[in-house]
Amino acid sequence: MLNTAIIGMGRWGQTLVNSVQGRNDAGLRFVAGCTGRPERAAAWAAEKGIRILPDFDAVLADPEVQAVAIASPHGMHAAQVMAAARAGKHVFVEKPFTMTKASAVAAVAACRAAGVVMALGHNRRFLPAVAEMKAMLADGRLGTLLHVEGQFSGPGAIAYKPGMWRADPKESPLGGMGGMGIHMVDMFIHLAGRIAEVTVQSRALAIDNGLDDTTAGLFRFASGATANFATLAYAPRMWRVGLFGTDAWAVLHGHENLIVCTRDGTPEERVFPATDIEAAELTAFAAAVAGGPAYPLPVEDAIHSVAVYEAMIGAAASGSTYAVA
Repeated sequence: MLNTAIIGMGRWGQTLVNSVQGRNDAGLRFVAGCTGRPERAAAWAAEKGIRILPDFDAVLADPEVQAVAIASPHGMHAAQVMAAARAGKHVFVEKPFTMTKASAVAAVAACRAAGVVMALGHNRRFLPAVAEMKAMLADGRLGTLLHVEGQFSGPGAIAYKPGMWRADPKESPLGGMGGMGIHMVDMFIHLAGRIAEVTVQSRALAIDNGLDDTTAGLFRFASGATANFATLAYAPRMWRVGLFGTDAWAVLHGHENLIVCTRDGTPEERVFPATDIEAAELTAFAAAVAGGPAYPLPVEDAIHSVAVYEAMIGAAASGSTYAVA
């Protein structure tokens, strides 16, 4: 078992713990952690058998802790990843990985220098339907990929109040990008490869808490294929990603419903089994630490997703098309 500490015990930190705690097949157990408001998490941590330590430094100094799972505010990720690596702790970090490409490169370099595993929490890579979409691209069933569509939206911003870190535009530039849209950027990279340039519009149309609620973009991949993208932070929840090729298209609605249509055919729907993608990603992380298969998200993709995010912020601010560094 990989003894792991949870960094940040808010809603998502608790979700990660709840997905694997007490499961012998996960290869990982949470034994300690720290959080900004320990009084709010005390009862839950006691129930889960997690020791709350005073701060991140105390976690890194704890000899029982072999790895950390970072679910802290976005702006803290880079420094925490590098500090964990220097302490010899393996790292699972939530998205967005970091807020700048330079800090992402530095964080990856620190993990490589320390010889620790670094895993990024883009959980939808673990969906069986996504694996099928990737296989369809690889074996030619879609033909030449021409275009990708993606939307990840949800009403989370309704609950963001002044004083909450997620309500800080520095932590949540481009509204829903940090919590939702960055997952779709990773999905684009996973399925269609490197993104070469972005054009973005982002604004607040419905909320007045200082964040954008409507962010949309046009992308061009290095392959020449194009994409359109949206993340809406004040709309009903939606996950949809579509691949459009010369021979067929495939559109995933939600996590399980994949609809495929060939050029001369009629749409056919295939329903995949529901998957605990948080448990899957943490189990894959533990397996990689134990010497098993490499974590199925290359660190180069982790860096590239941050570079795309950074370019999107610049493109939205300038009203121009930005090349991805």
